[in-house]
Amino acid sequence: MAKVAVIGAGSWGTALALVLADNEHEVKLWGRRQEQMDEVTHKHTNHKYLPNITLPPSIEGTVDLKKAITGAEFIVLVTPTKVIREMVQQLIKVMEKEAVIIHASKGIEPGTHKRVSEMISEEFEQTNFMKDLIVLSGPSHAEEVALRQPTTVTASSLNINAAEQVQDLFMNHHFRVYTNADLIGVEIGGSLKNIIGLVCGLTNGLGYGDNTKAAIMTRGLAEMARLGIKLGANPMTFSGLSGLGDLIVTCTSVHSRNWRAGQMIGQGLVLDEVLDKMGMVVEGVRTTKATHELATKLNVEMPITNALYKVLFEQVNPKEAAELLMGRLKKHEVEEVSNYLLTEIDQ
Repeated sequence: MAKVAVIGAGSWGTALALVLADNEHEVKLWGRRQEQMDEVTHKHTNHKYLPNITLPPSIEGTVDLKKAITGAEFIVLVTPTKVIREMVQQLIKVMEKEAVIIHASKGIEPGTHKRVSEMISEEFEQTNFMKDLIVLSGPSHAEEVALRQPTTVTASSLNINAAEQVQDLFMNHHFRVYTNADLIGVEIGGSLKNIIGLVCGLTNGLGYGDNTKAAIMTRGLAEMARLGIKLGANPMTFSGLSGLGDLIVTCTSVHSRNWRAGQMIGQGLVLDEVLDKMGMVVEGVRTTKATHELATKLNVEMPITNALYKVLFEQVNPKEAAELLMGRLKKHEVEEVSNYLLTEIDQ
């Protein structure tokens, strides 16, 4: 049995706490609101984020960060990417010994274009508190994990032994964990699939059907791979759980907040209205901005991402953006991908 602190009491953080408690680990779940943490501890529910789910009584909720991490061998960060740096800075102030850091957040930081693991490493750089860093990613709706439905994810780290340790920590009969040493590919896949999920929702809101969805998902996967390969990822990662797998679950389910946000935009709502209605973070919005900047900087062709950027940040009409995509120059599908791969390998 391990002592684990889960930092972030939204739907995904709570679902991961449930998995850990099922595995008989000692779990403390940290959140900012006292009322919510009292509900977790005493009522064994987190109704706002996981309605109709009963949590294991062993999960203890707390708003005291120091109490949450005291004695913890593992700290699981499950917060929006925009507060990752702030959260790590708060952790450093109260940490007294090293711990294994696991993050389950998906996004890229605008401006710096850093992945979440890079942001975390940068903040811990001047300390001795981070023993290892692992990313947990894959096709996993919190609602289904909380119902203990079969789910598979990936644990990725530069230290494969650390990834295997996290595999053992989480894995059980309904939550299967694979390992992957390609940290770049796993994080890029997990982040960029939110962009494609937004676009699939948007096309649904416009009234387009399965043909369009299939096109967006397939060409979106090519975009994800192009950027990932440029950054040093293994191309094969994008055909795995944190690439194709996560893309499928995000683009085809009403559980996906990115898909739902995109659908509302396709139906005519402006971005601010959508975010107000959602009441939860839509990571794909911020990631679209960061990815557009990064692709421009690296000269990587990402037409779907660029079209969504124009809709979100330049007020281009969604239908007009879709028509611009369809009107692009003719290309040969296989040659396009193959030539790109060969160019990157030669470099």
